[in-house]
Amino acid sequence: MGAPREAAASEARTLSFFHTHTKETATVTFWRDGGYDDAALTQLNWFLRDWRVDQPSKMDPRLFDILWEVYRESGSREPIHIVSAYRSPATNGMLRQRSRAVSEHSQHMSGKAMDIRLPDVDTGRLRAVAMQMQYGGVGYYPSSGFV
Repeated sequence: MGAPREAAASEARTLSFFHTHTKETATVTFWRDGGYDDAALTQLNWFLRDWRVDQPSKMDPRLFDILWEVYRESGSREPIHIVSAYRSPATNGMLRQRSRAVSEHSQHMSGKAMDIRLPDVDTGRLRAVAMQMQYGGVGYYPSSGFV
């Protein structure tokens, strides 16, 4: 793995995103001087909103830490493509009616999950890197090209 997690604790943590549905982009430094930047978290909460109803939620900041580590380890140099982030219960219910792959108690509704792709990293490699971190569940959707 890259730099030890302890050494990375004091580094500024910046992520760049492209939202595949809204076509919005953002580059946000969410961690600086040993802590989360509240203004940056607010910006991310809006960026990762349920785009179908323009409803933001409080995303779990630890998700950004995990994403930052996965991004670094993957070697990607492109913005992270967001396929899905926060989902309101109504949106989740609607999607669940369309697909068995949508969980009734999805972590997306709690701001604890994101579906992503890295355009310059193979989806299988992205999955392997994420699983290596051992932080929790990793959904793998190779036919749709996201994790």
